Amino acid sequence: MAFRILLLTGWLLLGVAGAVAHLVGPGVERQKMDLVAKHVRAAENAAAAGEYAAAVEAYNEALKALPECRNAEGRQIRVERAKAQMLAHQLPDAHADLKLLVDDLAADPTADPKLLAEARSVMANSQYYVTWLMRLEGLGRDTWEPEVEAARQTYKLLAEEAERRGDATAAQRHREDLESAVRLARMELADLQGLPLPSQ
Repeated sequence: MAFRILLLTGWLLLGVAGAVAHLVGPGVERQKMDLVAKHVRAAENAAAAGEYAAAVEAYNEALKALPECRNAEGRQIRVERAKAQMLAHQLPDAHADLKLLVDDLAADPTADPKLLAEARSVMANSQYYVTWLMRLEGLGRDTWEPEVEAARQTYKLLAEEAERRGDATAAQRHREDLESAVRLARMELADLQGLPLPSQ
C-alpha cells in the first residue's frame, strides 16, 4: 500500500514538474518561437501575394514575440522586414533601420557574414532609391550625394567580397548595381525626370 502511495505521489510530482517547466522553462521559449514562426510564415505569404504592408505588420508581430536572447533571428527578420517596407512605400523607415542593423552586424564578430552581406545589399538599395527620390524632389547635390556615394562604396565592397568567395553571379549583380549608382550620380535631372521610378 505504501509503495502505491509513493508511486502515485511520484507521478503527480512529475506532472507538476512538467507543468512548471512548460510555464517557466524551455517550454515558454518554444511557444514564443512557434508564434514567431507563425508570424514569419504569414509575412512571407503576404509578400508572395504582393501585400507588402501586411507583410510588414506580420514581421513587426514576429519581432514583438521574439525572445530577447534570439538576436540572430531578430536580425534576419529585420532584413526581411526592410525588403517588405521598401515595397510597401515605407522607404524612410527601412532606410533608418538598415543603417542601425548594418552597424550592429559589422560590430559583432560573431555575426553571420552572409546576413551582413545581405543587409549591406538591401541598405545600398535603399540608399540608391533615397538618392533617386531626393534628386526628383530637387534637393541639392550636398544632400543626395553622400547617399549615392555610400551605395556605390557598398556595391563595390559586395562585388569584391563575392569575387573572393568565387560567387560570379553575385559579383556580376553587384557590379551592375555599382554602375547604376554611378549613372544616377552623373545623370542630368531632366533625364532622370523622364525615367520611370525604379522597381524596389
